[in-house]
Amino acid sequence: MKRMLLLLPLILFIQNFVYAQVNFSTRQFRLGLTNDGRLSSLASGTANKNYLPQGVRNALLTVKMDGKELEPVSLQWKAKPGLLMLSYPGNVEAAIKVVQQQDYITLELTQLTNATAAEWIKWGPFPTTIADTIGEVVGVVRNKDFAIGIQALNVKTLGGSPDVDSDIQPTVEVNEQLLRGDVAKATSYGSLIQAYCRNRNKDRVIDNWSHPRYLAPAFKQDGGVIGSKLAIFGVATPQVLAVISSIELKENLPHPMLDGVWGKVAPHSTESYLIMDFGVNTIKEALALTQQAGLRYLYHGGPFDTWGHFRMNNKEFPDNWASMKACVDIAKAQQMRLGLHTLSNFITTNDPYVTPIPDARLARVGYSVLAADANASANEVVIGDPSFFNQFGNNTLKAVVVGTEIIRYSSVSASAPWKLLNCQRGAFGTTASAHKTGDSIGKLMDHPYQVFLGNYELDQEMAKTIARLYNETGLMQISFDGLEGCWSEGMGDYGKQLFIKTWFDNLSPALKGKVINDASNPGHYFWHIYTRMNWGEPWYAGFRESQLQLRLRNQQFYRRNLMPSMLGWFSLKAETSLEDIEWMLARGAGFDAGFGLSTSLETMKKHGRLNEVLAAIKLWEDARQKGMFTASQKLLMEDTRNEFHLEKNAAGDHQLIPVHNSHFVHEQKIRQPGEPVFSTFSFQNPHASQAAAFIITMVPKKESDLEVTFSNPVITINQQDAFTIPVTLKYNQHLYCDGKTVKLYDRQWQLLQTIGLNGPLPSLVNGSNQLSFDGKFSGENGGDLKIEMRVKGTPEKLKATR
Repeated sequence: MKRMLLLLPLILFIQNFVYAQVNFSTRQFRLGLTNDGRLSSLASGTANKNYLPQGVRNALLTVKMDGKELEPVSLQWKAKPGLLMLSYPGNVEAAIKVVQQQDYITLELTQLTNATAAEWIKWGPFPTTIADTIGEVVGVVRNKDFAIGIQALNVKTLGGSPDVDSDIQPTVEVNEQLLRGDVAKATSYGSLIQAYCRNRNKDRVIDNWSHPRYLAPAFKQDGGVIGSKLAIFGVATPQVLAVISSIELKENLPHPMLDGVWGKVAPHSTESYLIMDFGVNTIKEALALTQQAGLRYLYHGGPFDTWGHFRMNNKEFPDNWASMKACVDIAKAQQMRLGLHTLSNFITTNDPYVTPIPDARLARVGYSVLAADANASANEVVIGDPSFFNQFGNNTLKAVVVGTEIIRYSSVSASAPWKLLNCQRGAFGTTASAHKTGDSIGKLMDHPYQVFLGNYELDQEMAKTIARLYNETGLMQISFDGLEGCWSEGMGDYGKQLFIKTWFDNLSPALKGKVINDASNPGHYFWHIYTRMNWGEPWYAGFRESQLQLRLRNQQFYRRNLMPSMLGWFSLKAETSLEDIEWMLARGAGFDAGFGLSTSLETMKKHGRLNEVLAAIKLWEDARQKGMFTASQKLLMEDTRNEFHLEKNAAGDHQLIPVHNSHFVHEQKIRQPGEPVFSTFSFQNPHASQAAAFIITMVPKKESDLEVTFSNPVITINQQDAFTIPVTLKYNQHLYCDGKTVKLYDRQWQLLQTIGLNGPLPSLVNGSNQLSFDGKFSGENGGDLKIEMRVKGTPEKLKATR
């Protein structure tokens, strides 16, 4: 009986392969195929478990021809050449080259009947029963034991499904998570993984980027669907990244290394950075502040006068790229690194690609012809077909090009003869000129940033220009913001991945793979190039609130897709408190995520507690990079409601201190004579009894009321003797107590006064505390007293683990 029980799993495993005509194996994975070209198994070779769901239709390779999606009807395996031969309806045959490596299997389409007529080919989808973690960009699904994934082995093989002609990956919200792609996708039975390759050998008119009609020009440079290649693997979950690393190296995919470590696992991949404008006259001062914060990377948020040719700001960089190189050299001498922000293929209207003669490679939505002559001053232009010109969903500049003239228009006539109305001739410094009936007129593609965009050829030139900028200067960090601009090529995500690949391929050997790069858009092939993504902007609300939910969702996105984590950008203003900075740093420690801190030299000079802020950043980031925080500590710090303080004790050890806080508001009240106007609150102290610590801020009802004050704050705790602070708070001033001293600061944290106290600070006991606040308001419109009570818990000593 015992022997039968031991054999039962093996018998069940063998039964899963009864209908398989051919099996392919790696050390941990088995891929089984039936004699009609379908999957019979996606199995763990060690656990004898098949992850292929029963009853779910699938195909190894689907082909679309003449508008019909064809699935295979038979399969033959030719072992000697290593070819799978698939037969389809209509006498269509495909040959797939199969290579079995130790940890993955490659599949490459080498032959297809009438391949030039194929609209696309699709790998899979490969259905699995795995549902725990779905990596929609990286193309890996996993549970705690096993993972199954695919990797496109060339840039034309796109992750996902060819459901939309634009090839723009979907972004959808499911269960409060933003899913950015469909290389892997959750299903009712578990998940699926898929990839495809489109034939682009003909012009197509597609729905693209809010344009129902958009001309996608033919693209014949990649050979069409022949050569589409994929790796598929199954592996124990902890080994996923190691296998992808091996695939990159063996299959000649990009394999960036940061300080000698593969970028996807390198601790330095999440390095934080200071975002601050600098130039040849300010670089040393900017670097000194960056070093004071313990950071290696200083990043310029907007160094260009023009996008397209990427001419530097003349005031900061009078010798253009040579000035930037001079800054880089100064940074290198101090073991520091510089980076900058780009808008990818965005082209400003003052760039030579636009003015005075527009480049013929500016992206067009589509074309028509002039239906009547137009002299150089005509404010109406007659065109033959309005269909590319009357789309206004994404049409900011409303610009067309005829010959070497750009013309702007306000609208299109409602009926024939079709006219562009209210035309501005010779726009953007081009020359107004006369045009003849039959002349070609193109609708220029633009972006709400009021820029033009490139076609494939122009985008490739710009990508090479950015690579040349880095090669000539030695810059070491870049963000490809606005990468969606490459959708102007009519190839969707293929276009943006070609842009990045060209930049990467044209970097010098000294820089290739070593430049930290991120972007506004992810991508399956792009996953191998970018260091990280870094979403989250500070411009829309307070320091803690701006895009907070997006930042938190992004952490889950990064983890699903096996990427280093980043918190996004935050804004350091002169008014930013040290407590806000530590709140951000604790989130970074919790998610092991870096951040970009946007500020300016002027702002930093104004901040009264700048040295404390920079010291805190240095202390926290040093601890994070050294792996000092435990898993349980990180979990607590992921919760944005929890606060922490980090300091060094007398022995020089890092110690983490939990902080509990509550916020209250004491409002000015209008009462009859003799009626009390104090406010009472309840404060729960989960920690040991300790002297009260607080931050009290005077906020006027109207920002314009500069006369409002609050005098002699009175604090009573648990009916103890009232504690009066002899001070008058004015407009947006802070009364700051750390449990030892009380200080008065202005709104930019400049110290105004250290207040002498007549007695000890009142204590907050463990448990419930009853608080009373009183004092005297003055000013015509009154104000509010914002009160934050803070208590500290027991310090936890930290120890480096890396």
